[in-house]
This record gives sequence, C-alpha cells and structure tokens, in this order.
Amino acid sequence: MGKLDPTRLKDWEIAELAEENMKPLYQLARDLGLAYGELLPVGEKLAKIDYARIWDRLRHAPTGRYIDITAITPTPLGEGKTTTTIGLVQGLGKLGKRVCGTIRQPSGGPTFNIKGSAAGGGLSQCIPMVPFSIRLTGDVECVTNAHNLAMVALTARMQHERNYDDDKLNKLGLRRLNIDPNNVQIKWAIDFCAQALRNIIIGRGGKMDGFEMESGAQISVSSEVMAILAVARNLADLRQRMAKIVVAYDNHNNPITTADLEVDGAMTAWMVDALNPNLVQTIEGQPILVHAGPFANIAIGQSSIIADLVATKLCDYVVTESGFAADIGFEKFWNLKCRMSGLKPNAVVVVATVRALKMHGGGPTVKPGAPLAIEYKQENLALLEKGCENLVAHIGIVRRSGIRPVVCINKFYTDTEAELKLVCKIAEKAGAEAAVSDHWLKGGDGAIELAEKVAAIAQEEHDFEYLYALKMPLKQRIELIATEIYGAKGVTYSEKALEKIKKLDANPHMRSLGTCMVKTHLSLSHDPNLKGRPRGWELPIQDVMVYEGAGYVVPIAGDIKLMPGTGSDPAFRKIDVDVKTGKVRGLF
Repeated sequence: MGKLDPTRLKDWEIAELAEENMKPLYQLARDLGLAYGELLPVGEKLAKIDYARIWDRLRHAPTGRYIDITAITPTPLGEGKTTTTIGLVQGLGKLGKRVCGTIRQPSGGPTFNIKGSAAGGGLSQCIPMVPFSIRLTGDVECVTNAHNLAMVALTARMQHERNYDDDKLNKLGLRRLNIDPNNVQIKWAIDFCAQALRNIIIGRGGKMDGFEMESGAQISVSSEVMAILAVARNLADLRQRMAKIVVAYDNHNNPITTADLEVDGAMTAWMVDALNPNLVQTIEGQPILVHAGPFANIAIGQSSIIADLVATKLCDYVVTESGFAADIGFEKFWNLKCRMSGLKPNAVVVVATVRALKMHGGGPTVKPGAPLAIEYKQENLALLEKGCENLVAHIGIVRRSGIRPVVCINKFYTDTEAELKLVCKIAEKAGAEAAVSDHWLKGGDGAIELAEKVAAIAQEEHDFEYLYALKMPLKQRIELIATEIYGAKGVTYSEKALEKIKKLDANPHMRSLGTCMVKTHLSLSHDPNLKGRPRGWELPIQDVMVYEGAGYVVPIAGDIKLMPGTGSDPAFRKIDVDVKTGKVRGLF
C-alpha cells in the first residue's frame, strides 16, 4: 500500500489516492464474472448490474458460502462493522478466494451529521468514496420520491374529497375513501436528520392549499419503500408489494393502500432502475455490491435480497452486513431476510472493540467529537472483563440461531496484548471462535487470521433455525424476542399497541407477516443509557405499525423516532469542495 498510511492520512485522502489505481469497470465486471450486457456503467467509476439477466443466466449455478457481519452494542462512534466487512472481503481475497461483499448504501442523514460515511475506513474501505457517500446512482432519491408521491396522492385526495361532492368525484372516476386525518400512517420523507420536521402542520391556507392536518417527516431509509427495495426478488414482486402499502385508515378503521389511491404504479416507475444493485470496489480491487439502506434500529437495515442472491451465484464467498448489533441487525437478518430470501448463513462474525467493551463495563460516556477518556487509552482489564458481558450476550444471540460465531476484535492502536488476549479468552469460553484483526491499518494482510477462521467455520454444518414460526401470535413473538434476544424479564404494552395486536392476530393474513422490531441500537434494552447486559427490565411496546408491502409488522419499543436529529457538531461543517478540481474534501 506504500503511501496509503492510515496513521497519517484521513479516510478521504486514502480513498482519493487509492482511486488513482482503481480497476477499470470492465475489469471489475470481468473479475466478478459478469457477461456482456450485464454491466450498466454510470459514468467512469460507478455502475449498476443487470440483476435480471444475471439471475436468468445463473439461477441454477452453485450457491456460494454466505457470511453475515454483525456486532456488539456499539458506542455512538460505531465499532467498524463496515470496515470489518470490507477487511474480511480483502482478507479472503488474500487467501485466493473468489469473494464479493454486499453492503448498504449510506444515508445522507449520518453522512452529513455525526457518524459520517459508511465506506469503511483506513485500508479497508470501498471506492470511489465520494459518490458512494453522496448520492451514488440515485437509489435513495428514487425511494424518497416514490414515498413522497404516495403522500402527494393521499393529501390531494383528502383535499378533493373535502371540496367535491359525490357527483363530482364520480365524474372524475373516483370513489370517496373517507380517509381519517387522525389515522394517517406515513409521513413525508427526507434523507437528512431533520428533527424540526418531526411534527408539523400541513395544508395551511385556503381550501385549494391542501388538507390541514398534523403531519411530519421520517428519514428516507425508514420508508416502507426502502424496505420493499431490500426484500423484493424482482420487478413483479416489487410492483405487487408497492400496491399493498397502507398509507392511512378510513373512518371505519379500514386500511387505505397505495392501490386505493391509484398511485402504486407511478411509485413503481420511480423504482425500476433502483432495483439494479450498484457496483463499487475495495481499495484492493474486490467487487462490492451496494443496495438498499441502513438503520436497523428503525428499519430492516440489510443489503438487498437481490444483491445477495446474485452475489452468491457469482462468487464462492459472499460477505454481507446487518445494521447495528446482533440483537436488532442480526435478529432481522436471521428471522426476516433469510426467511424471505431462502439463503442461510454459513458463518457469522460478531465485531467487537476494546473501547466499546470498556464502555459496557462502566467506562465514561463516549461522545462523538469529544476526546476519549483516559480509561479508553490505557490498559484496564477489570473494566474490560465486566464489559465482556455484552459480548457474551451477542454471542448467545447468534448461537441461538444454530451458528457458532467468529468474534472479530477490531484492533485499535491503544489496545494492549493483555486486553486482546482477555477478549479472545472470554469469547472462546462463550462458545465462539476469536480473531484479532488489523485490517484498518493493514488492509487484507491484517485480516488473514480472521479470514482463515471464517473460511473454516463456513465449511462446517450448522443447524440454522428461525426463532419463531410465522403461525406464532404476534404478542408471543414480541415476548420471545424480548426475553430470549434482548434479555428482558417481560414486556409491557400501551393500550394502543394492545388494541392493534389483538386486531392483527385476529386476521389470518396478518399472522403470516414477519416481525421487525424498532428499538434503540445503543443498548440491549429499549433505554440507551442501560449499558452492558441489563437485567430485570421490561420492554415497553408503545405502538405497532404495519408494513404489509414489505411483509412484516413493526412493534415500536420505547421512545424512538423515525427521524433522527442533527447534532451540534455535524460532519457537514468539515465538508467542502476544491473549486479548482471539483474534488470533495472532508468526508469521513
């Protein structure tokens, strides 16, 4: 790597230098095994791939080994899960394996807020970094526009039903839907952390200025449209799912769908090109497919089923990533994504850092932008050992699925040998393999031990089983996830949540939907302040949403927002453009 030194260069500087020697698109496509016409270039450095052509050609080909990357409960800084995903792809490449990564597209919210981009870091990142982090090929804009088109249709219909009598509606070919303005299920979408838009009043003015009511905005990646992009298997499947989105209820509590508004076809039109996965590469030249969005705390948080299915036909090893920690990201991968795709993992990696484990042991609060406390820079085995309770809990979650995980200790320069050995010892005692990985500093060379252990585990036979059967009542599922995955002693419900659960369980069709829990990613519990492995707490379910198009119901635990907020020291303060070259500076 020579001049690419992560100890003296920022991530964007490493990416910019690495792009000078990146593989041409045609070579990357050839290495991935694409045939003529299956690469869809978007400029000189980006491309989409024609998933339908590839699937038609390779649907009967052998399926590659499937590896999921998850993690312990993170600090607000994140623990390098995407960096590890890319590092493992590079490490498997060093072992001569035919390998591909599948990751999610970054959201503009965290990219311009506190967390920054999701391109990886150090010598384990994907390039080209700037277009990857800002817009890529426009999939998120397509999701945003398709979602907002549903809101346009809904609010316009409410206005016209208020202003027109039945004769006028009939002449227009419309039937009166009698939408209840107090029972609208979706909000407007924007791909930024815009807390000022969480609760707004729309339709102010005269009768031609819309229907006045309470509304708000959610971050685009939490949209059901993004969820459908993640789980759809093809265009026909996406089209059917788009028609099932419940946008509101009428005055008799009957669902109003996008099909009722006759907007489902137009919404699908926005999504046709977005259904093709995006192709980028690691700085060592391995292919990475980028598709669907992040935020497993408020969404499914997985790369798309389409990307994973295609990748497992093109490569011998596929490394994918689930959002946040094993309690939410892996649980959704396990019980939603795998069930929908038919794929089963051959190995699971749990990423941990000494820094996060010390925090879970009672270390000082870790805040973005603030200097790390001395406890995180000096050896402290007692703090670390206490915090490993969180690691053991996440190992147990993965083992509950029937997979023996590999714990990857993402090495920081402040970690001591005694600390690294202690984490390995505790992980192995809990029934996992363990590997220290230095991929941030050394790229694929630093991930060889991890790659070897993952490749070995991937050859083993596993008794992979889902946590619940779809016939299990929703309330029982929620309590199973709460007690066996999160470690709660029980569950409490608001009256609104209980009423919705009762109605859903009475509907045989709804009983066939999966369960996508919404809760904080900063704790095994619903309370972000409860670190380590909390005990003796109850999970409060405040509400339940229905994502019928995506194929699951969404219980909401605790006080969590579908629209994050922008912090006081956001990343956008450091991002600028060199006006002479047009190059973006300051992304991290």
